Amino acid sequence: MHLDSAGMVASLFKVHDLYSIDYEDGFCATAGTMDSQENKRHHEAKITYDRSRNMASYLERDLIKDAVLHSDEIGIPNCVHEVIGGLLKLRGMTVEPGQSTQIPMSDGRRSAQVKIEGQEREDVKTAGGSFKAIRYEAYLLNGVIYTRKGRMQIWLSDDARKLPVQIRLKMNFPVGTVNLQLQKEEHL
Repeated sequence: MHLDSAGMVASLFKVHDLYSIDYEDGFCATAGTMDSQENKRHHEAKITYDRSRNMASYLERDLIKDAVLHSDEIGIPNCVHEVIGGLLKLRGMTVEPGQSTQIPMSDGRRSAQVKIEGQEREDVKTAGGSFKAIRYEAYLLNGVIYTRKGRMQIWLSDDARKLPVQIRLKMNFPVGTVNLQLQKEEHL
């Protein structure tokens, strides 16, 4: 996944992040890398999810200063998901509005059973079309997995495809609200 700042935001705060994750069956995470270049900062985080030991190892480095910023090892369930894998796992589940489930998730520094709550059916319009969707809330912020305060909402199409048509992160200042919407659907 590539994340780049655009428009006016890019002139104020340049972001160029590259995120990759490796999975086994069931979207169980095995390794991940985040190379983040944000303004004058350039960090790299590497995570190894060792299913044979039920441990996750995390190493974050400042690539400009050639220094280790954070190193840790934590216990995890045998099959744990990071954010993208958790979204893929949710797409394979049936969680109706008013129902909830839990998905084991980790970022390599924390691990938790993250509550995912089905909230409402809504119509969502994006550049990729109009969709009947179900809105979910993923309770992974506020110290559960990520320390930042905020909310994460996900809209999946209310059909067999369960396409992620919109994701909204409502964060406290300075980030504000980040809204991701489906632009187009491609079939290979």
